[in-house]
Amino acid sequence: MSNSENIPLIDVRTIAPPDRHPKIFGVLAALAPGGIMHVTSDHDPRPLHYQIATRYPDQFQWQYLEQGPQVWRVEIQRNQSSGCGCSCGH
Repeated sequence: MSNSENIPLIDVRTIAPPDRHPKIFGVLAALAPGGIMHVTSDHDPRPLHYQIATRYPDQFQWQYLEQGPQVWRVEIQRNQSSGCGCSCGH
Protein backbone atom coordinates (compact mmCIF):
# COMPACT_ATOMS: atom_id res chain seq x y z
CA MET A 1 0.00 0.00 0.00
CA SER A 2 1.37 3.40 -0.96
CA ASN A 3 1.43 6.22 1.53
CA SER A 4 2.23 8.85 -1.09
CA GLU A 5 -0.50 11.06 0.34
CA ASN A 6 1.82 11.59 3.35
CA ILE A 7 4.78 12.69 1.21
CA PRO A 8 5.18 16.48 1.00
CA LEU A 9 5.03 17.70 -2.60
CA ILE A 10 6.34 21.06 -3.71
CA ASP A 11 5.40 22.07 -7.23
CA VAL A 12 7.74 24.97 -7.91
CA ARG A 13 5.78 25.86 -11.03
CA THR A 14 3.17 27.40 -8.69
CA ILE A 15 5.66 29.30 -6.48
CA ALA A 16 7.33 32.64 -7.23
CA PRO A 17 11.00 32.05 -8.17
CA PRO A 18 12.52 33.85 -5.12
CA ASP A 19 10.39 31.72 -2.78
CA ARG A 20 11.11 28.30 -4.31
CA HIS A 21 14.35 27.26 -2.63
CA PRO A 22 13.44 28.72 0.81
CA LYS A 23 10.19 26.71 0.72
CA ILE A 24 12.03 23.52 -0.29
CA PHE A 25 14.71 23.99 2.37
CA GLY A 26 12.01 24.57 4.98
CA VAL A 27 10.43 21.22 4.19
CA LEU A 28 13.84 19.50 4.04
CA ALA A 29 14.73 20.80 7.49
CA ALA A 30 11.50 19.35 8.89
CA LEU A 31 11.98 15.86 7.40
CA ALA A 32 12.57 13.13 9.96
CA PRO A 33 15.30 10.55 9.27
CA GLY A 34 14.02 8.38 6.42
CA GLY A 35 11.49 11.06 5.46
CA ILE A 36 10.73 11.72 1.79
CA MET A 37 9.60 14.76 -0.17
CA HIS A 38 8.85 15.27 -3.87
CA VAL A 39 9.66 18.32 -5.97
CA THR A 40 8.05 19.01 -9.36
CA SER A 41 9.54 21.55 -11.76
CA ASP A 42 9.43 22.68 -15.39
CA HIS A 43 13.25 22.42 -15.64
CA ASP A 44 16.03 20.16 -14.40
CA PRO A 45 16.45 21.08 -10.71
CA ARG A 46 20.17 20.22 -10.80
CA PRO A 47 21.20 23.54 -9.11
CA LEU A 48 18.93 22.62 -6.19
CA HIS A 49 20.65 19.23 -5.97
CA TYR A 50 24.05 20.95 -5.71
CA GLN A 51 22.74 23.36 -3.05
CA ILE A 52 21.40 20.49 -0.95
CA ALA A 53 24.64 18.50 -1.31
CA THR A 54 26.68 21.55 -0.30
CA ARG A 55 24.47 22.67 2.58
CA TYR A 56 23.73 19.18 3.94
CA PRO A 57 26.60 16.88 2.88
CA ASP A 58 25.69 13.19 2.99
CA GLN A 59 22.31 13.87 4.63
CA PHE A 60 19.94 13.41 1.66
CA GLN A 61 19.46 11.04 -1.27
CA TRP A 62 18.27 12.42 -4.63
CA GLN A 63 16.39 10.38 -7.23
CA TYR A 64 14.81 11.51 -10.48
CA LEU A 65 11.25 10.21 -10.91
CA GLU A 66 10.69 12.02 -14.22
CA GLN A 67 13.28 13.80 -16.37
CA GLY A 68 11.53 16.20 -18.72
CA PRO A 69 11.36 17.60 -21.18
CA GLN A 70 8.18 19.30 -19.88
CA VAL A 71 8.05 18.04 -16.28
CA TRP A 72 10.86 17.11 -13.91
CA ARG A 73 10.09 15.27 -10.68
CA VAL A 74 12.57 14.31 -7.98
CA GLU A 75 12.36 12.43 -4.73
CA ILE A 76 14.54 13.65 -1.89
CA GLN A 77 15.00 11.43 1.15
CA ARG A 78 16.74 12.24 4.42
CA ASN A 79 19.24 9.54 5.31
CA GLN A 80 18.41 7.47 8.37
CA SER A 81 21.63 8.41 10.14
CA SER A 82 21.79 12.11 9.30
CA GLY A 83 22.36 14.50 12.13
CA CYS A 84 24.99 13.69 14.71
CA GLY A 85 27.10 11.43 12.52
CA CYS A 86 26.65 8.41 14.75
CA SER A 87 24.78 5.22 13.88
CA CYS A 88 22.02 5.73 16.42
CA GLY A 89 19.43 6.57 13.75
CA HIS A 90 18.52 10.15 14.69
